[in-house]
Amino acid sequence: MKTRTSTIWLTAVVLAAGLLVGCSNPEARIVDTWNAKAAATYLDQRADWWMGWQRASRDHDTFCISCHTTLPYALSRSALRKSLADNAPSATERRLVENVTKRVRLWSDARPYYTDHDGGYKATESRGTEAVINALILAGHDAQNGRFSEDTATAFDHMWEVQQNAGEHSGAWPWLQFGLNPWEGKDSQYYGAALAALAIGTAPGDYQSSPAIRSKLDLLRAYLDREYVRQPLSNRVVLLWASTKVNGLLDGQRARSLVNELLAAQRPDGGWSLSALNRSPGTSAFRSYVLSWIRDDGIPHETTSDGYATGLVTFVLMQTGTPRRNQQLEEGLSWLGRNQDRTDGFWPASSLNTRRDPISNAGRFMSDAATAYAVLALSEASRNDLPRTSAQVR
Repeated sequence: MKTRTSTIWLTAVVLAAGLLVGCSNPEARIVDTWNAKAAATYLDQRADWWMGWQRASRDHDTFCISCHTTLPYALSRSALRKSLADNAPSATERRLVENVTKRVRLWSDARPYYTDHDGGYKATESRGTEAVINALILAGHDAQNGRFSEDTATAFDHMWEVQQNAGEHSGAWPWLQFGLNPWEGKDSQYYGAALAALAIGTAPGDYQSSPAIRSKLDLLRAYLDREYVRQPLSNRVVLLWASTKVNGLLDGQRARSLVNELLAAQRPDGGWSLSALNRSPGTSAFRSYVLSWIRDDGIPHETTSDGYATGLVTFVLMQTGTPRRNQQLEEGLSWLGRNQDRTDGFWPASSLNTRRDPISNAGRFMSDAATAYAVLALSEASRNDLPRTSAQVR
């Protein structure tokens, strides 16, 4: 449920972003342009593989949650139930939630995802990352059921316990740093803080208004505001998503400016490119050029539109209230409709860090995230998707 303050600025964003309208395919329906069953099969298979992968295995017969495969899966899989006429979570969804719940209950006994032997302060970073992800997944599960469970309350308690309350990162959480963009790079702590805000806003029962978390939430708001100008669009779009659920994360002017930046970043084919969204603000023209093509392995970035950036941007634009008949939004959704792999059900995306064999398990990590966000966007669009005729006013 959106709060009153969020609704005020969302109305302003809608007025700014909802003016461009068109009729590129008047008879088409979004629901008819993609295969929900194939997407569900792909997502289930990939999450099942991750849960059984030896490198994902952790103590107490648990597995870690990845930002590229299992977290996007947890956020998106339930969106497919209406399209598939399913009334209950899949077996894979249940297994994932059970795993998270187990680690929340064993928090004091379970080892962190990584230890300091893995380099740096990986135990501390692991605790911060896992605490945020656990709270977000369980809050989403509770939101589907309409009740705030004891396990979710415990997950939030763990999250607040490891929030930083002093220094330049006050208000944020320690976050895993492996030099891997966009989720484990130098800017990723902000991404993690935005996810924490999303978790707070997702939790049922107006959790964000609880007096017990007021000062901690104020610290989070201050951090997100203070570090905003240094963030790439790939982080700020997640903050925009969170701001549709939590008061005071973005003021109206900044929100309108951010929506305009996102729309300006759209490519001519209607999609968005993660390599473009991941550039930091204030980058020099030369460095911007270099960053647009070079990866850690020296192989050029993919600069074409991809499913992750396009799915995330179109989904978040709809969360802000951008009208479905906004021309640029329609073009983004159309790109998603055209670019699903019709055989395997996924959407394409490429690593920002190194080139991988696209048919290998590791090579599919970015497509896992892309498919999840494409599903969120297309499912959201399909909810209000009605047949249109060319005689209707745009």
